[in-house]
Amino acid sequence: MEKKTPLYQTHVDLGGKIVEFGGYLMPVQYPAGVIAEHMAVRQKSGLFDVSHMAELVVEGPDAVANIQALVTTDISKMIDGQVKYAMLCNDKGGIVDDLVIYRLHADKYMLVVNAGNHEKDAKWVEGHLFGDLKYEDISDTIGQLALQGPTADRILHKICEDQYIPKKYYTFIENGTLDLGSRKITAIISQTGYTGEHGYEIYCKAEDAADLWNALLRCGAEDGLIPCGLGARDTLRLEASMPLYGHEMNDEISPKEAGLPCKLDGKDFIGRDAIAARGEPKIKRAGFKVTGRGIVREHCDIYDKSGAKVGVVSSGTHCPYLGQCYGMCYLPPESIEMGQKFDVDVRGRLVEVELTPLPFYKAEK
Repeated sequence: MEKKTPLYQTHVDLGGKIVEFGGYLMPVQYPAGVIAEHMAVRQKSGLFDVSHMAELVVEGPDAVANIQALVTTDISKMIDGQVKYAMLCNDKGGIVDDLVIYRLHADKYMLVVNAGNHEKDAKWVEGHLFGDLKYEDISDTIGQLALQGPTADRILHKICEDQYIPKKYYTFIENGTLDLGSRKITAIISQTGYTGEHGYEIYCKAEDAADLWNALLRCGAEDGLIPCGLGARDTLRLEASMPLYGHEMNDEISPKEAGLPCKLDGKDFIGRDAIAARGEPKIKRAGFKVTGRGIVREHCDIYDKSGAKVGVVSSGTHCPYLGQCYGMCYLPPESIEMGQKFDVDVRGRLVEVELTPLPFYKAEK
């Protein structure tokens, strides 16, 4: 049975087109459409419901040792209010999931994982814990909103004092106060996002999510803020060349192959030895733009100009802001040369693509 986020009825009332995603009923788009939502985030701002994401809290004297053993990233030097991106790996060196780690205190951390992997990740983490520790899955108590775009800062300042707004990317304020007009609430305010644009992610109590959503839309209207769904979230992340689990990552692909954070010469973690044993990656993630006619999608085979199959597309779509079709793929390292052209089999028709550097889009500071 599909779950509903605290904002489900709000999406329905706004005319959101509801689909199942990661076990949740979520809006894929609103009446304005995916392209309008995408462009709003690039030029003004968009508001996303990301309450389907899962939050796992690890707390206690052995919290750091546990997380160090679980993830690819070294968290030993994190400070309160800092966020880090990392991967959970399996014993074969494949990626269980990617996640972000919030250091709340020296012995308390929040791990934010993907909705579609919620149960898998929760079991994986719990099954590898040891020592003096408290572990809690708080996902059902949390509402998470993402305010993304060039005007996000101005919008947030209308309901939040400057002292509660984080100033650096991948930092957060744990107990930020937000004035919704009728009342004030406390939330984690984080300068993070999954759009390639400046913005914030706000973690509040589930029961506060709808009021916060409405307050942001109300005060952000003059700055062009509109509600956005899963469709725009996907086109935005691909335009910014951000990987997505189940596409650029899975239980077989290693962080080294995906080009994601993974140091093998530092601390130990589950899967490190297996990744090292694989040696130099036989495939690597690369980006391309479509120079032929058509949109290239995931799972399409890639052929070199001699007709030999050399790789596969992991993600692909039309990127509205760039006005062209782009995609990510996996190819042998020796085939990855910028400007190199390949043919992609799109339902029996060959479409030409050209390798291009990642990311495709990068926001101006």
